[in-house]
Amino acid sequence: MSLTKKGYIKRLIDDKLSKYLEIFGAVSIEGPKWCGKTWTSLNHANSVSYVSEKEIKNLAKIDPKYIFTHKFPQVIDEWQIVPGIWDAVRHECDSDGNRGKFILTGSTTLNSEEKNEVFHSGTGRIALMRMYPMSLYESKDSSGDVSILDMSQGKINETTLRKIELEEIASFIIRGGWPQNLNTKISDISLIPESYIESIINKDMHERTLRKRNPNKMRILLRALARNESTVVSLKKLINDTQEYENERELIKSRDTLQEYINVLDSLYITSNQEAYSLNYRSSARVGKSIKRHLVDPSLSCACLGLTVDKLMRDHETFGFMFEGLVERDLKIYANYLDAHVFYFRDNVSGDEVDAIMEFKDGSYGAFEIKLTYSAINDALKSLTTFYKNVKRKPSFMCVIVGYLQHAYQDKETGIFIVPITSLRP
Repeated sequence: MSLTKKGYIKRLIDDKLSKYLEIFGAVSIEGPKWCGKTWTSLNHANSVSYVSEKEIKNLAKIDPKYIFTHKFPQVIDEWQIVPGIWDAVRHECDSDGNRGKFILTGSTTLNSEEKNEVFHSGTGRIALMRMYPMSLYESKDSSGDVSILDMSQGKINETTLRKIELEEIASFIIRGGWPQNLNTKISDISLIPESYIESIINKDMHERTLRKRNPNKMRILLRALARNESTVVSLKKLINDTQEYENERELIKSRDTLQEYINVLDSLYITSNQEAYSLNYRSSARVGKSIKRHLVDPSLSCACLGLTVDKLMRDHETFGFMFEGLVERDLKIYANYLDAHVFYFRDNVSGDEVDAIMEFKDGSYGAFEIKLTYSAINDALKSLTTFYKNVKRKPSFMCVIVGYLQHAYQDKETGIFIVPITSLRP
């Protein structure tokens, strides 16, 4: 009998986890805190050990085998607190070759010292899975009438949806994809993301390290990243941005120091950047190589900047960037389900750009432009049409994802799909 929690909402990753447990001895689920890793794991488990509990941690430090229940699948929650658990799980999987024995969850990567305690990669025994906060489809805020897979096959369910106001889109952004926040009153939806940021600054970034880090520097960096949400921004630009906030003593003045603090956020799965897509577009030398920066959920960017639904409604430019962050978060979740990857594209010479490229296992891909309102659709169609004309390997489909729109349809002139984010699913 599984340990499914009352009120559990099924996640897209559930199907993939079930499949992996039939193939591998163990599965390791990595992702930010509060995104639902533990509850999803319990949905597939018959026993659980919480390594954050003192007694369990002490037993595991003596010998990890002491925390094995032999009631499989067993969840070992926050395994990275005792890194030796990894090799012990691998050895236990090797002992009889049985599958689906363990589900490991982790909300931070190992530091350099801890990596020395892991002697085996787990390849072939322990499968790795990445988990994100909830998509709009998972939180029931997207009807799921339009499928990415259907679009990849050249078809779409043309449909009329319930009317979505801009205030509702703004609330999705401020609320974020945190399962705990789904039933929170609209007036309080910013509190959990704000608490998350404070936890990063005052607690999480100091865990399992002897090195003292400056909370003010981390707060400044988070604000800079939030201000540059959904943009291609260099480390140099981030350094310049930090100089607008604090006195000279508190500045992140060097590239190395800045990179160290970014690495901390990476280790906590707080960043979720898009790499540039590499393809033959006129000349490959012109194609951008920098990353497009995102925090793992746009609610965190909004929390860093003190944004609310009302403030987003009064700042259309910022609203647009945060909406792009929301859509690209969902595209990554859907790509994860489809065994695909999400990139972006930019030609550094002409400035031609595509907000998101989703590449599938077979090498085919879809190109997406993201626009908050219907009035910007013509610009998006022109951008995608130019991209299609100049790229040698053509996309299998192109799509404009819109926030404020009530209809999903295919543009008759270009063949490009026009889809509200509140209708999308994998």
